[in-house]
Amino acid sequence: MAGGLVVAFLAGAPLAAVASGHAAYRSAARIARAQQAAWHQVPALLLATTSAARYRQDQVNAQASWTAPDGTGRTGTVLAPPDTRVGRVVMVWVDVAGWPTGDRPLQLSQARDEAELAAVLTPLALGLILLGAGFSVHLMLGRRRLAAWAADWQVTEPHWTTGR
Repeated sequence: MAGGLVVAFLAGAPLAAVASGHAAYRSAARIARAQQAAWHQVPALLLATTSAARYRQDQVNAQASWTAPDGTGRTGTVLAPPDTRVGRVVMVWVDVAGWPTGDRPLQLSQARDEAELAAVLTPLALGLILLGAGFSVHLMLGRRRLAAWAADWQVTEPHWTTGR
């Protein structure tokens, strides 16, 4: 049984790694292309001075106004550097409707990173699954063996002890 599990791992791990890496890249690249096509960077005018950041944050929430890609005026919360004065302009990424996305669009290099992570973690996951399956079969066979031993002992024990 252990040999079969090792063979299954050695044969399946490379195939599963390649398949999961390709699937992760296709999915992330599709998201990256969609975000890059739909999201726009627009200038936002700060309506209030941002406060000093606690815990050494690079960006803090700030009230601002900006113009959406369709020309509609928007007001809301955006991310800005700490201690930025009212009236300053910061660049923000917005979606098609003109609302802040909170981050820049996913890049294809990030899609590659996700694919690499999936390809590395898949053999680990496969190994854990096979290990769990092997352990489960081991337990099942052990219980079966003990049940067979108990049944044999029930047949043998009366003959063993009556001779005294």
